[in-house]
Amino acid sequence: MANLHLKRPLAFFDLETTGTRIGKDRIVQVGIVRLEPGGKRTSWQTLVNPGIPIPAEATAVHGITDLDVALAPPLEAVAKEILDQLAESDLAGFNVLRFDVPFLAEEFYRVGIEWDHSSLRIVDVQRIYHQMEPRNLSAALRFYCGREHAGAHDALADVEATADVLLAQLERYPEALKGEVDFLGELSGDRQRSPDAAGKLRFDDRGNICLTFGKYNGWTLENIGRNDPGYLQWLMTKADLPGSTLAVMRNTLADLGA
Repeated sequence: MANLHLKRPLAFFDLETTGTRIGKDRIVQVGIVRLEPGGKRTSWQTLVNPGIPIPAEATAVHGITDLDVALAPPLEAVAKEILDQLAESDLAGFNVLRFDVPFLAEEFYRVGIEWDHSSLRIVDVQRIYHQMEPRNLSAALRFYCGREHAGAHDALADVEATADVLLAQLERYPEALKGEVDFLGELSGDRQRSPDAAGKLRFDDRGNICLTFGKYNGWTLENIGRNDPGYLQWLMTKADLPGSTLAVMRNTLADLGA
């Protein structure tokens, strides 16, 4: 800790959860490491029973199952202890500003605790990492191809460099990367993007287009058309949806013959 000068404790914390939807998903584990101004370092962790099933995709990420948390305390029972571990300290974590802090604040609110962290300083190690080690095209070209990007921000120079970087990645990681567009697209998370610009629609695991809002959130357009065509008609004619979203919906339904 020779280079870290603390005036008050710094509490690093991380949450494992049932998912990433703040206000919808629940905490299953909390881990906290406190660095004290005098150099002392302490750690604390607890499992938390979320009160809802842990989805398989969440277990695949953190390895925590329903059985693991079956006898764990609910958040209400450990909230005070969590607050005690964070007491009188500033906060730190990896992606903590965008995820862990707002997630924990919302979960505390759900169990009747208003957590005022507005006066605390928050150190996000991920953001420092991204600032100190840029992840832009120039950095990728330097790392993978060993040359500087002399034509940065010229459209043709940028795409030439991008093509060279991909080819170099395939050469560097022959065992991990398949030179197939389907594989590379899946690795890039291309199916997680929205089919419409406004993000009112999304792809499911099979590539079907689903709603992201309303009472049929997560349903495919095809299933809605079969089970509640009146609702779908209302969406298409009455709901205040962007034109590009409506166009995707119409084209999708036309392809389905609906």
